[in-house]
Amino acid sequence: MVDRTEGELVFGGTAVRGDRTDGPLFGRDRESDAIDGRLRDPAGPRLVLVRGERGVGRSAFVRAAAARLRAEGVAVLPVDCVPGDGERPLLLALRLVLALDEHRSAATGRRAARGPAVEALSAVEQGDATAMADALAAALAQPTPATLVIDDAQHADVESLALLGEVDFRRIPPGIRMLVTAVRHTQHTRHSRAEDTAPAPGSGRVLERLARNRAAHTIVLPPLGPRDVTAVVAHRLGAAPDADLLRRVHALSRGIPGPLDVLLAEWGGRGAIRMLDRHAFLVTGAPVPVLPDGDRYVAALRALGEPCWRVAAALSILWPLGRPAAALLTAATGLSAETVGSSVRALVDEGIVEELPGRDGAAPRGWTFRLPLMEHAVQERLGPLERRRLSAAAVKSLWAVADTGGADTGGADTGGADTGVAPTGVADTRATGTGVAQVLPVSALLDEADAETYLPDRIADAGDLVDRARAVRELTAAAMSQYPDLERRRTVRWHLGAVRLIEQSAARDLAVLRSGQAAFGCGDHRTARTASEWIVWSPAEGLDPMALHEAATLLVASAAVEQDWPALSRMGTAPWWDGLRLPPVAVVSGRVQALWQVEKWQEALTLLSRTEPVWQSTPGSRALLDLFRNVAEYVLGRPERFTRALALPQVPGLEHNKAFAQNVAQFDLLLGTGDLRGGAAFLSARGLTPDLLPKSSRFLWHHLRGQWDEALALARRILVDGGVPTAVPGQHLIPARTAAVLLARGRVTSADRLISSVRGQPDGPLEHLLDHADAEVARTLGDLGEAEEILRRGLRAADDRGSVFGTDELWASLAEVHAAAGHGRRALACLDRLERLAEQMDVGRTRLLYLLTSGKVLRPDSDAAHKQLIEAVHLARSRGQPFETAVTLSAAARANAGPAALLYEAYELFGETGATLWRFRTRSAMREAGLVVPGRKQATAENEHLLAGLLAEGLTNRQISAVLRLSEDAVANRLSRLFAHTGMRSRTEVVKAVLTGNPLTTEDR
Repeated sequence: MVDRTEGELVFGGTAVRGDRTDGPLFGRDRESDAIDGRLRDPAGPRLVLVRGERGVGRSAFVRAAAARLRAEGVAVLPVDCVPGDGERPLLLALRLVLALDEHRSAATGRRAARGPAVEALSAVEQGDATAMADALAAALAQPTPATLVIDDAQHADVESLALLGEVDFRRIPPGIRMLVTAVRHTQHTRHSRAEDTAPAPGSGRVLERLARNRAAHTIVLPPLGPRDVTAVVAHRLGAAPDADLLRRVHALSRGIPGPLDVLLAEWGGRGAIRMLDRHAFLVTGAPVPVLPDGDRYVAALRALGEPCWRVAAALSILWPLGRPAAALLTAATGLSAETVGSSVRALVDEGIVEELPGRDGAAPRGWTFRLPLMEHAVQERLGPLERRRLSAAAVKSLWAVADTGGADTGGADTGGADTGVAPTGVADTRATGTGVAQVLPVSALLDEADAETYLPDRIADAGDLVDRARAVRELTAAAMSQYPDLERRRTVRWHLGAVRLIEQSAARDLAVLRSGQAAFGCGDHRTARTASEWIVWSPAEGLDPMALHEAATLLVASAAVEQDWPALSRMGTAPWWDGLRLPPVAVVSGRVQALWQVEKWQEALTLLSRTEPVWQSTPGSRALLDLFRNVAEYVLGRPERFTRALALPQVPGLEHNKAFAQNVAQFDLLLGTGDLRGGAAFLSARGLTPDLLPKSSRFLWHHLRGQWDEALALARRILVDGGVPTAVPGQHLIPARTAAVLLARGRVTSADRLISSVRGQPDGPLEHLLDHADAEVARTLGDLGEAEEILRRGLRAADDRGSVFGTDELWASLAEVHAAAGHGRRALACLDRLERLAEQMDVGRTRLLYLLTSGKVLRPDSDAAHKQLIEAVHLARSRGQPFETAVTLSAAARANAGPAALLYEAYELFGETGATLWRFRTRSAMREAGLVVPGRKQATAENEHLLAGLLAEGLTNRQISAVLRLSEDAVANRLSRLFAHTGMRSRTEVVKAVLTGNPLTTEDR
């Protein structure tokens, strides 16, 4: 049975480990066709070489080709070479002769007393290459057909490879073929086309001569492209990979399958890859794994010896400097220039680093690691002192270039001495702590280096080995220029690097606060909370009161993101703050924000009213707590102050990040109440666009616009990160809206499980938004009693805290539940409450809900109901939200408050959002109204996919009948037709096809 619980859309997702078992060879179709064609052609080459760099998958490729040969009845004789074989002369030739002799004997049933095998053994004992050549030629001349597969020939002894190079393959019997794999490194930097490097010494040179044999054909396996990397990752993880996961995998592995598998295995083993809704995500901030000592890349570097290792380690820090790195490297390691030069050549030959060609035939610009993952592995093995010294050398070199304006010191393309960097006349300006631009010539770093992060990284590593004051200024400026650093590149590390260099306690605490704010901005909430606790519990003497205010608000915000509701409840009380050396404005702000987070709105307003002179004393606290007051009053049913604030200009003098946060809060509340047009107008007035907003805000935007695929993609990322609370009152708005999308698409159980996964937080915020979504699940399954109980529970909880935000949806649903159950008076009482709420809040969504609910609760054929629904249609169209417009049109058409043709428009709008369950119900309504359903073939396919999806949700026939509003017999008939059309014989097969993303029928393929 398929396990449908793995990868569900639930809070936090589930950990997933990659499957490294053999599977299809992605991205090798062209090469596979080429090798099959050559090996099957009687006149084809007798020798086929498969080349490619380390880890590219040569062995797997050849194993697959050999398997296809065996399936066609061809004998395959494997001969694998391993490290150390090169030290045993004539070993490979001996093994080839023995393999051929054993095969001939097995085929004929006879073993010669004096044949090539005996001659080969004697040749090895005597070290006689000539005798071995004769034995090998005799063995190859045997007429018994076979394909010899020599894997990893770069490890073979040179003597045997030389003998193979002398073989006249054109005289070998047609049935004898030889398939050889060997490493071959090619350039693949971002700024150069793929081209061969110089032949490696030893076996490499002999293999190059072998490849030039007239009877030979070479197939080179390139790294995988982005599309093939996507396919590999999806296959390994059994889920659709997130774009960020793919970007990091491709950047670190450069499309080479070996390191790609290592990345997935290491991340998976640490729980850093999470699956949610059959999509795989890399946890935000997941560190780059360090290749283990036994890895092929690390082993290859170790085999080169100590000088090469030391040079590689130094290059892992210095390579972005280009050719000047060689001089710095010589000084830092104490190695001679000759040793450094020979070590670099060995590293290039071995494919550890690659030489960057100069432009237009100029001298090489420098070197870079072929594999970024290997660069990281070498760098992480540096000792702390060695890393500091190398970083300090890089920093001093770059500062010297900046201070001299980039004097000509021998840049990459000038042919000068390796002692500096030549200017180009183009400058990259970086803001410094003093407000003066630090000019750093672009040519100070290679194009392949990350110019934004390299210098700050090196300063942070160098520590007190460089000028402290300048280091602090530049680290702080670099970190602040990257805010909010959503990809967690480096900013927190740079801030902490500055903290370690600051000796004055108040200045150090201010740097700690900056590090915490940067951590919060990039989603590292644990670090943010730790930093804020450091300051709040023991602030330094002389620290600015507003810094303490910001530390207090940061502490509360971090606790909220971590959903530490018990701690937030305590922070909302005065005793928690007693004894802390904080100014009154910090205490008030911290308490109010804590009460906001646990949705104790009236307590927050009471505190604000009592302490208004305190928080009105500074612009920052006034702007923040004014916002809190406006929102709290809105939630409690007094929207006037919030509405007036929307029309006011931006608070003057407010810092950019605080102004942005305030704008986001107001925008989120507008969209939380369903006011899409108001939100768009607000963004325009503030000069903002949706793409600049946080993920939670963009989710609300896409959700209301009917762009549900985009909204779900954002919801998955938000939920896998542990949830991101919006500035909207109602911490559960995003999961509630996500559940509604799932339900509209027929994913009933998925919606229910998502709701359950975020419920039950002790001392937490209200769950009435989840209650509404939960009740809709119960209604969809036909359980009106359960729906009524859930809705009443949500309304009671909201009433206990005086909250009216979001209750309009609950009153509307409860009215419909009562009407469906035949409780007319109860339904009218709910409708009355909804009408009063619409008048009180003056919100378009609430008014629309009242009109729609009236049309359903009042007698459907009454003039009053028709009048309400006609107004509802006009209002829905003016609000410009596809899904609610479609629901309104459908309701009006069914109640004969508009032409039946409205169903066509509703049908198209439901299709735009992907609301497959609503499209199914609309098709039924069309048939009842005597309308022709458009696109019969497409409608049939949609019906089958919806039914298959409901099976995958684990629903019984009775539950499916409730969801589709059909009889159980009708459901059974539809299932029979589904099995007949798809050729599947059981529900299990259908479920497996849905969960694995496989097509149901041949027409879908």
